[in-house]
Amino acid sequence: MNAPFKLRPYQREAVDATLAHFRKTDESAVIVLPTGAGKSLVIAELARLAKRKILVATHVKELVEQNHAKYQSYGLTGGIFSAGLKRKESHHQVTFASVQSVSANLDQFRDEYSLVIIDECHRVSGEETSQYQRIIELLRQQNDSLKVLGLTATPYRLAMGWIYRYHYRGFVRGEDDKPFQHCIYELPLSYMINRGYLTRPELVNAAVAQYDFSALPRDRFGEYAERDVNQLLSKHKRVTRAIIEQVVELAAERQGVMIFAATVEHAREVAGYLPEHETALITGATDLKDRDLLIQRFKQQQLKYLVNVSVLTTGFDAPHVDFIAILRPTQSVSLYQQIVGRGLRLDEGKQDCLVIDYAGNHVNLHHPEVGEPKPNPDSEPVQVFCPGCGFANIFWGKTDGEGLVIEHYGRRCQGLLEPADGVQDERPQQCDYRFRFKECPHCGAENDIAARNCHQCHKAIIDPDDQLRDALKLKDAMVIRCAGISLVADGRKLKITYHGEDGEELGESFDFSKPGPRAVFNKLFGRRFANSQAPKAFSSADEVLELEALLPAPDFVIARKQKHYWQVQERVFDYQGQFRKANEV
Repeated sequence: MNAPFKLRPYQREAVDATLAHFRKTDESAVIVLPTGAGKSLVIAELARLAKRKILVATHVKELVEQNHAKYQSYGLTGGIFSAGLKRKESHHQVTFASVQSVSANLDQFRDEYSLVIIDECHRVSGEETSQYQRIIELLRQQNDSLKVLGLTATPYRLAMGWIYRYHYRGFVRGEDDKPFQHCIYELPLSYMINRGYLTRPELVNAAVAQYDFSALPRDRFGEYAERDVNQLLSKHKRVTRAIIEQVVELAAERQGVMIFAATVEHAREVAGYLPEHETALITGATDLKDRDLLIQRFKQQQLKYLVNVSVLTTGFDAPHVDFIAILRPTQSVSLYQQIVGRGLRLDEGKQDCLVIDYAGNHVNLHHPEVGEPKPNPDSEPVQVFCPGCGFANIFWGKTDGEGLVIEHYGRRCQGLLEPADGVQDERPQQCDYRFRFKECPHCGAENDIAARNCHQCHKAIIDPDDQLRDALKLKDAMVIRCAGISLVADGRKLKITYHGEDGEELGESFDFSKPGPRAVFNKLFGRRFANSQAPKAFSSADEVLELEALLPAPDFVIARKQKHYWQVQERVFDYQGQFRKANEV
C-alpha cells in the first residue's frame, strides 16, 4: 500500500540509510534527527517496509501512542503493548510498546523479531541489566541476526558522552564501548530551522538576576542534589519573584509558556507568582488523569503557563508553545536540547520561540560541547589536523589573538580509515595516530596516556603515579616539577636543562652525530613537537635550536644520583595523575 503522504527528502534519506546499513551488517545503528523532524514518520515507513516481526519501543506512553498513530495512518494495523494505555497486544507483525511493559512481560516476546527500533534511544545505557539491554538480549536468543536501530535528537548521555562509536562521515567518537556502534544518518538543527521545518529559537540572555548554581557540588553524572538546590533557591526568593515578573511581562504577546523548574518545591513557588486561572503545575507526583486534563487544557490554550519538573521534556507536543523559560540547572546537553525543542514546532502565526535561560547553563544549542569535559573555563573547540591521515579533528584547546591553535587537549585522531582496496566486509579502522601517548617499555608501542596495559603486547605499563611515588622514596633520586626547558648546542651535541619550579635543575645531552641518541630525542621531543600537531625528525642540534620555542617540556623529570652528577632516567609527558604539576595552584 502506498503512503498517504510524501516523506520529506531527509526522511527518505534516513530510511534509505537504514536499509543500506542493515543490508551490509547486523551492527546496531543510530539515526539523529532534531526534535520536530518527524521521527515517527521514519519509524512508520520502516515498519511499513518490514517483512518480518518488529518491535518499536520507547519510554513514555505518549510516544508509543504517537508512533502507533502514524503507522495506522498508512492503513495498516499494529499492536500496542503498554500498561499505561491499557493494551497488551504482541501478536501483530509490528508492535509499539513501552520498554517498562515489555521488560515486565518478557515471556510474551519469545517470537523471532527481525528488528528493534528504539525511539529516544539516548536513554539506552551500557548496563547489561538495564531494561533495554535485557529485551535486546532476549530477542537475540531467538534471532542472532537481530537488527537494533535507535532514533534520537540528542545522541549523548551524561557521564558517557556520545552513545555511538563510528560516524558515517568518517570519524570516531571515542575508544570505549557504546550502546550503539554506528551513526548512519544525522541532520543538524540549523538545517531544519534554515529550511523552515522548525521555528527559529530566539535565544535571549536574562535581563534580570539569574540563579548561580556553579558553587553547588555535583554527582558523578554532573547533576545536583535536590536538597542542595532547594537550599540555594530558598535564599533567593526575590530572584525567583523578579524572574517570574519578567516572564509574565514578556509573555504578554506570547501564546504558550513552558517553565522548567528545578525542584517540586521550586515549581510550587514559581506557580504561586503566576496568574492562578492561567497556570498549570505538573510534577512526577501529579495524578495521571489530572495531568492529562491539564495538558489538554494547555494545548487548547485555556491555560497559558505550564510549570513542570522533569516530566515534559520528551513525548510532549504543543506546537503553539512560543516561550521557554529555563529555571533549572543541568549539565545534560541532551536534556537542555529536549527542553528547547518543546518550543520549536511550527504553528500558524508563530514567528519564533523565545528561550531564556535563567540558570546559567551556557549550552550551545547548535554545536553542543559533548564528549571530553572542558579542561578549563577558557577552553574552546579547535580544529587540529592529524599528521598521520590528515583528518580535521575537533578538540578542546586554546587559540591566540589571530585564531591560531596554541594548545589542544586531544589524545588520539578521530579519523576513520577505509579498508584497503579489494578488502570486503571489513569495518573502517580508527587512525592510530596519537597526539599524546604513553610508550610501552616492553615493545615501544604508543598507548593512551590513561592505559594500564599495552594495546599491542598486553603487558602492564608502569603507572606514572607509581613511578613518581617510588622515586620520591629513594634517597638517591631527584624528582622535579618541570616548569620549562632551555637548550644549548655544542657542535653536534645538544644539552637540555630542565628547570624545576623551585629553581632546581637537571640536564642531559643528546649527540646528534649518533643514530641512537638522535632517535631517542626525536621520539621524546620531535614526536611531540608543536604541541604534537607537527611532529619532526630533527637531524642536527642547530635545527632544534632554531625551533626551541615549539619544543615540549615534560611535566616531571626523574633522575638518579651517580658519583658526581645526576643522570636523567625518566621524563613524564602528558601527566594526568594525582600529583600537582608545576605552577598549578
